[in-house]
Amino acid sequence: MSNKKKKSNAKGGSGDDSASTFVLAPGNIRRFYHEVVVEFKKIVWPDRKVTFGLSGFVILLTVLLSVYLGAVDLILGKLVGLVLQ
Repeated sequence: MSNKKKKSNAKGGSGDDSASTFVLAPGNIRRFYHEVVVEFKKIVWPDRKVTFGLSGFVILLTVLLSVYLGAVDLILGKLVGLVLQ
């Protein structure tokens, strides 16, 4: 058997972990804001044609699914009505 002690990686230890501490200093807020602006500049937005195409697809799919679910509900309602008579 070994008498060596294992180092614990459990949180809440007495170690100084600078990544886990967050200070609301003006420098940190400024850096965060700058990083947000940089990330927003990386976003590639779809053009008008793609947006309208995808919106039309979503609307069409919604209408088709609602008609299908309505028909299934109507049929099952009629079947339950026949069984209960």
